[in-house]
Amino acid sequence: MTEEKVFQQKPLWVFGYASLLWNPGFPVAEQRLATLEGYHRSFCMRSIHHRGTEEEPGLVLALDLAERETCHGLALRVEDGAEADTIAYLRDRELVSSAYLERLVPLVLEGGETVTALAYVIDPDHVQYVADLSLEEQAQIIAHAVGGRGPNPEYLWNTADHLITLGVEDTDLDWLSARVRELSKTH
Repeated sequence: MTEEKVFQQKPLWVFGYASLLWNPGFPVAEQRLATLEGYHRSFCMRSIHHRGTEEEPGLVLALDLAERETCHGLALRVEDGAEADTIAYLRDRELVSSAYLERLVPLVLEGGETVTALAYVIDPDHVQYVADLSLEEQAQIIAHAVGGRGPNPEYLWNTADHLITLGVEDTDLDWLSARVRELSKTH
């Protein structure tokens, strides 16, 4: 995607589906529940920087292409005038290892309005992409990993808790949260 195309987005919307729900890191003028068709939220990216290390990778959520799936999250409208700084911040945060691809995607907002939003989706050809891990395998990895931004379980629990607060159901994250709590008590 060209930088010009992203910078032309006014207002600039960003899709939050994981840590952007609870830690956007940029000035948000408005937030609305939103749905993205054709992707699902998945612990399919090995984290070697933020929630794990190269020696002991963690897992973070990514938008994984899935034709018949949907992902529910938040459309975050960036404050007017903060677009360039927000894009620079997000690129520094999200593109640290090139495992994410920057995309403009159509979001359906609660109420039916459609907006174009900036989103970071997993590159299925990247070495950090891991598909088809069972929930138990995910839980075992998440329970023990720690990276530059802290423990992997904290990332999972913050995301799951914020989805619950928003009224967004994600049964996989609910199961993982409970299982990782169990595993954390035994270590």
